[in-house]
Amino acid sequence: MNTGSRITVFAAALAATFGTAYGVGSGVGEISPEPKPAAAHGGHEPAAHGGHEGSHASAAPPGGLQISDGGYTLDLKTPALETGRSTNLRFAVVRDATGRALSAYQQEHTKELHLIIASRDLTTYRHLHPTRAADGTWSTPVSLPRAGAYRVFADFTPRGGDGLTLGADLTASGTYRPAPLPAPGSTATVDGYRVSLQGRPAPAKSSRLNFTVTRNGKPVHDLQPYLGAYGHLVALRSGDLAYLHVHPNGEPGDGTTRPGPDISFTAAAPSPGTYRLFLDFKHAGEVHTAAFTVRTDDAVKQPGPSTTTSADPEDSAHTH
Repeated sequence: MNTGSRITVFAAALAATFGTAYGVGSGVGEISPEPKPAAAHGGHEPAAHGGHEGSHASAAPPGGLQISDGGYTLDLKTPALETGRSTNLRFAVVRDATGRALSAYQQEHTKELHLIIASRDLTTYRHLHPTRAADGTWSTPVSLPRAGAYRVFADFTPRGGDGLTLGADLTASGTYRPAPLPAPGSTATVDGYRVSLQGRPAPAKSSRLNFTVTRNGKPVHDLQPYLGAYGHLVALRSGDLAYLHVHPNGEPGDGTTRPGPDISFTAAAPSPGTYRLFLDFKHAGEVHTAAFTVRTDDAVKQPGPSTTTSADPEDSAHTH
């Protein structure tokens, strides 16, 4: 589908799952596939990645909460990893009707599948693009910095079908010490960049979210396209990690969208609560991720300009 449609769907989806903000180093990318012109992901119209809905308040249920949906099941062949050690994570998307691995995908944002890994406490985030073998099995090297429980999200669109986001649990060995969720804030710093957020998602109501990227106190006017857009936004709901991938309002080359410093999205939260937002953008040849914590009940009275700094560059990694 086109980026415009995905944006609409993405916005709706984002609304369904908003999260926190924290600066991330060079480690995250986009997440779910874009909606098709006629039907959005998850059969919504238009929809955002991972069954996200359009810019309307009536959004579809967020993705990633089920391991099976739409006739497909996520078969995570590597359910446990050793903390701090690179391991080849393997998985497949299986057709329930035949028991065979899916091998025909529709490209979304230049990729057949987007893999997201997030810790249950939402302090570690990975956006990866695995490689698919001839038998339909996907694989990618993964190294997780902390022991504990993680969630794996596979965001994809079967060829000729609707976009889906399936989720499965992943464990990293060792003693688990959950970290507190970063406090809500309107700014994040990452790799020398400062990203500010204006706007807040509101339950059952479309809202505009605008991110402004600056470096050394100056606006960044030369953002580079990454996976077909100037920015990608993923939202995870604190508590159940409901997943939402939203796309920006505009795309490179459309004649109106500028390459920064502003990146805007339209979204509506599926429920009251706290969300973690992960914004990916590319500049000077590198992908960076800024993260924010947002409460939907703050949509009316916005919090002060508190700043969040990435606790550990390793915690949010982008893999190309």
